[in-house]
Amino acid sequence: MLWIWIVAAGLYALFRGWYDNWRGPLRRTEIDAFLEQARATGADRHNDLAVVEDFLARDDGREFFMLNLVKVQAGEVPDPFTGQPVRGRDMLARYTGPFMRRLFLRGGHPALAARPVGGYVDAWNTTADPGWTLVGYMRYRSRRDMMRLAGDPAFREIHPFKIAATATTFSFPTRPMLMLLVGPRLWVGLVLALVAALVQIALTGR
Repeated sequence: MLWIWIVAAGLYALFRGWYDNWRGPLRRTEIDAFLEQARATGADRHNDLAVVEDFLARDDGREFFMLNLVKVQAGEVPDPFTGQPVRGRDMLARYTGPFMRRLFLRGGHPALAARPVGGYVDAWNTTADPGWTLVGYMRYRSRRDMMRLAGDPAFREIHPFKIAATATTFSFPTRPMLMLLVGPRLWVGLVLALVAALVQIALTGR
């Protein structure tokens, strides 16, 4: 029954080949091309490209997690294409659904999504709580994948929904110092091992 474990190991290797970044850090030519594309598509209207460039220039080739705090527009907002009134939450959903699918195709996924259940409990020397609607913690396979996602024409088509739905937001990349939640590298391996063990038990029990 060795073949069962060989198949499981092969599937896990395929998963890691997709989930991990094997291309290393960004090259300077790639960074310049990404920034030129961002300027050409008007990304500098909503993003500080100097900050983006610094982040790309310090690429270490490893995964990172983007922390997003979002306040969704209350009530209805005009659709950016039709002008029809749409609830802010529904407008944001028009963005998040397609965005998540494209993020997943590039090895990314939500690591955490939460909604606040109270105001600032501990805060000083900061602006007042604007009334955040949600907190998102998104895993990106690499900085290269982030820029490819941002430059995807399909992504640019849905980005106006995010702008229309969002009253206030800020995001910044992070590197976890302590992560107690089980990530896909572990649970995918455990699931494959469990399935392989069950298949072996079923076949040997005949």
